[in-house]
Amino acid sequence: MVPLDRLNEIAQRFEYIEAQMAEGGGDLARLGREYADLRPVVAEIRAYRQLLEDIEGARALLDDPEMAEMAREELETLEAERPAMEERLRLALLPRDEADARPAIIEIRPGTGGEEAALFAGDLLRMYQRYAEAKGWSFDIVEQAETELGGIKEVIATVKGDGVFARLKFESGVHRVQRVPETESGGRIHTSAATVAVLPEAEDVDIRIDPNDLRIDTMRSSGAGGQHVNTTDSAVRITHLPTGLVVTSSEKSQHRNREIAMQVLKTRLYDIERQKAHDERSASRAAQVGSGDRSERIRTYNFPQGRMTDHRINLTLYKLDQVMQGDLDEVIDALTADAQAALLAEMDG
Repeated sequence: MVPLDRLNEIAQRFEYIEAQMAEGGGDLARLGREYADLRPVVAEIRAYRQLLEDIEGARALLDDPEMAEMAREELETLEAERPAMEERLRLALLPRDEADARPAIIEIRPGTGGEEAALFAGDLLRMYQRYAEAKGWSFDIVEQAETELGGIKEVIATVKGDGVFARLKFESGVHRVQRVPETESGGRIHTSAATVAVLPEAEDVDIRIDPNDLRIDTMRSSGAGGQHVNTTDSAVRITHLPTGLVVTSSEKSQHRNREIAMQVLKTRLYDIERQKAHDERSASRAAQVGSGDRSERIRTYNFPQGRMTDHRINLTLYKLDQVMQGDLDEVIDALTADAQAALLAEMDG
């Protein structure tokens, strides 16, 4: 059952925001974000209200001998539409993660498995790059350290576009790979892992940092060798003294490095605050999809069987090649639907 009083509250709030924006009053940036969030919800509300009006109109014609037959047919059609429309509306009314529309910072690091884990971290990086490209998002590497064999010791990247965090937030966790490593001569299958952290990018209004809490060091950047070695002291390392968080950036411009490092630091501090608020709201939610627990093994990539399994929702796809090429929508759609079902169950409970 859809709560009509709640629908009225949302519609009134939307109309108020619309009037405020037309007058140019209030915090326009904040009002604009809320307006954009509410617009699709209000569209569903208006469609549902129209449906209810049409149903009442058809019922009123049932007593008219000349119109009764047509009214019965109309009523049957409208009532058939009602369950699907109510389901869409219930989904639209679900509590939204205000970070869903934000850009994201993605961090990938090898876990257990030595060089093979580092190579797999590189495979994950390319998988997300291809997914971002398919979505029309920008994918910019902030910091990358490679092993001698071309694996990844650590990579940090920013991803910008429509609804980036909403799509990528389920990727946080431990990704496990099972395959015969390139470094293995005996043909034995090894298991190794890499960790992925996806954080919503912080805005300036989210986190205020006291300059006295920072230690900023410049150092010589380490390049890839040959003419790529950067011989100037342009790399920047920022240490946040209260938390001990350390962020580095190694692009050619020291000024740009400082900007990038500060953005990454704000994002990590914002993530800490979000996690703290999340834990305070409900301890039971920690077991649900999207809890952001990056110590949890979430997915296995089995190369000999061409299989990818997401353990959170027991989804197995035998299309590993396509997945590694960035075809992630099927698994992300399933994770999103599962998270929505959990929220609906919580609302109904």
